[in-house]
Amino acid sequence: MNGISKTLNDMTLVERSSLLDTVADALEATAEEAEGEGDARFVANSICVANTIRGLSGDLTPRDLQAAELLLEQGIMLVHQFSNRAKTNGVIH
Repeated sequence: MNGISKTLNDMTLVERSSLLDTVADALEATAEEAEGEGDARFVANSICVANTIRGLSGDLTPRDLQAAELLLEQGIMLVHQFSNRAKTNGVIH
């Protein structure tokens, strides 16, 4: 990573919006992959979190920052879980 990490509080509105959109895009991409694998529950969870993030990104006020942080954490963890699951599915023990 380049530069110093910022909290949502330290970011500009444009930076916050970009981060929220990036996480929502990643959730939608993993939902498409999960759909191809037939994992309807993961698809539903990912799409719900992505839509909630997108709904929040339009008018993110300072009082919404804690909610945005929680949604980002959930979204990033869902993407992480899916990517790790995809890697371990090919491993034979």
